[in-house]
Amino acid sequence: MIQLSEYKRSLLPMVISCMVLVFLSGCADFHKKNSLPPEKVLNADDLTLYQLEMADKADSLDQLQQCSSDTSDSSDFFSFNNEADPSELDYPQAVPIDDELYSTTDSLPENDSAGNEIQSHLDEALEYYQASQDFWQQGELDNALQALDQSYTLILEIDTFDLPKFNQQKDDLRFMISKRILEIYTARHTTAKGNHNAISLVLNSHVQKEIDLLTSEKGKSFFENAYKRSGRYRPYIVSELKKSGLPEELSWLPLIESGFKVNAMSPARALGLWQFIASTGHKFGLKRDKYVDERLDPQKSTRAAIEYLKELHEIFGDWPTVLAAYNCGEGRVLRTIRDQNVNYLDDFWDLYQRLPNETARYVPKFLATIHILNNMEKYGMSDIIVDQPTDFETLTITKQAYLKDVAETINLQEKCLVDLNPELRSRLLPPFEYTLKVPADRKDMLLARINDIPYRPQQEAKKRPSQVIYHQVRSGETLSTIADRYNITVNEIVRNNKISKANHIAVGRILKIRHSGTAAGVSTASSSDNNQESKMVTYRVRQGDSLWTLAERYDTTSEKIYKLNGLNSAYLTTGQVLKIPAVQAIQVTKAELKIYKVKNGDSIAKIASKHKMDMSHLLALNNLKKNSTIYPGQRLYVR
Repeated sequence: MIQLSEYKRSLLPMVISCMVLVFLSGCADFHKKNSLPPEKVLNADDLTLYQLEMADKADSLDQLQQCSSDTSDSSDFFSFNNEADPSELDYPQAVPIDDELYSTTDSLPENDSAGNEIQSHLDEALEYYQASQDFWQQGELDNALQALDQSYTLILEIDTFDLPKFNQQKDDLRFMISKRILEIYTARHTTAKGNHNAISLVLNSHVQKEIDLLTSEKGKSFFENAYKRSGRYRPYIVSELKKSGLPEELSWLPLIESGFKVNAMSPARALGLWQFIASTGHKFGLKRDKYVDERLDPQKSTRAAIEYLKELHEIFGDWPTVLAAYNCGEGRVLRTIRDQNVNYLDDFWDLYQRLPNETARYVPKFLATIHILNNMEKYGMSDIIVDQPTDFETLTITKQAYLKDVAETINLQEKCLVDLNPELRSRLLPPFEYTLKVPADRKDMLLARINDIPYRPQQEAKKRPSQVIYHQVRSGETLSTIADRYNITVNEIVRNNKISKANHIAVGRILKIRHSGTAAGVSTASSSDNNQESKMVTYRVRQGDSLWTLAERYDTTSEKIYKLNGLNSAYLTTGQVLKIPAVQAIQVTKAELKIYKVKNGDSIAKIASKHKMDMSHLLALNNLKKNSTIYPGQRLYVR
């Protein structure tokens, strides 16, 4: 397919401006000579493909203009305009077209077949234009540009012999193509270059309302505390954003996501600075098991968040819409765009009233945050001293031990190690290789005393005395989310608090939680588990393997592999032969899974064929349906 060169595209804004001026200057004279009287409407039977397209667009634009004129401002932050029922719209009746209006003294040099050929080329150019519309709606901007290139190339090759009915179609197509190219380049205008003004700081009534809330007495207290905590993590976030070429302003997203609390958890069970839900975290490589949850690790979750933001920017092109998608998901935003794409020009405020309430506030709240940060003195917050990041080093530990024991070995408070390693769910190192963060000035001491750390195998971990803590139920919490937070079961909470209705707990109620400090799943396999995993697999260790990756691959646990093979260390050597308990069905479905990034032109069927998979298997692996839409940049699991 023919494409415009990058050089030509770089001249597009100037060329398009000239083209539009020339086009508009000729429109008036042409329409004086050739415009239809008000009472004349095109008969659909006489219309070409092009005329049908233009008539359809004219109707759509008239309806939009009518809707716009009826829309009034509202002081209600979440008020929505009523939409007209299409069945109630009054359309004019079609009447026959007056052929004399398109008559001309000029004639084609040969015969009517030449006119048919011209019209055929114009219709083909329009079809390419329509194809670009489909690609654009699917987020495939490169394919949309290619279709426009082809449409424009066809137009340049058409000789209309100055016949008005062909000239008008040709000029209108030029104008439509120019407009669409501008729309697509607008989508990429706010590119990820990391400059300070990459995110447009709109200040409208919605943003001002969020500024007022954040600078109120209650909001100001939250803002000041979050800003103070930001000093621990933001330097690293900014450095990673710069490496990826993303705007530095995005480093303030955790302020509204989590208040810069690494252990923040939402009612939807999103965790960490960046508030990843489990599925999205897994999609971007954040590991979660009974020992660690990498959503809680500031460095790992930051890198995952940047990858997610880059993927969203590839789809949407402008940062406010990217932020909306980060909050409610790209699928929801894409559906909203498709519902009203006719007047969407990559502007978040075109979508604003159609998004969920939380998302509708999310972007204004982020913009309000940036405005406040740029005017801290104005809002009385210029004297806040931010926390400083802790200088740390990493060390690989191969024995299972409590952080408390590690801290005592190097004369350190346990809290210091907990703060540096928040991903450890139970303050207990896993029984396999783990990269531990320690203060930089204690690394050498830990290396020298590492053999002095008491070994705490899993069985001993179970016997650790439990402690009683009290939890006040907050709005949006359920027994399930509370149980997950403390790594216990719902039944334990029900039993310890004599709850009669487990599906309803009152906000404000105080619950007694018996918390052992270990993961909920620390127990030996039941007999049913043993029956289920009775089949053994003999496996030869390859480079890069670890107990954890093998356990993930064969749907078992690293502890079972460790015990079954009588290992004395979590280290594995290449060529080592291991016996692995594995469920055969899981071995087949989860073996050798890898991430595939969707490319332009891909389809589910094409990806399945490329990786020699059944399409149903590919759909099941990625929780997709047959009619699900996939987008360039989306990550899928494949074999």
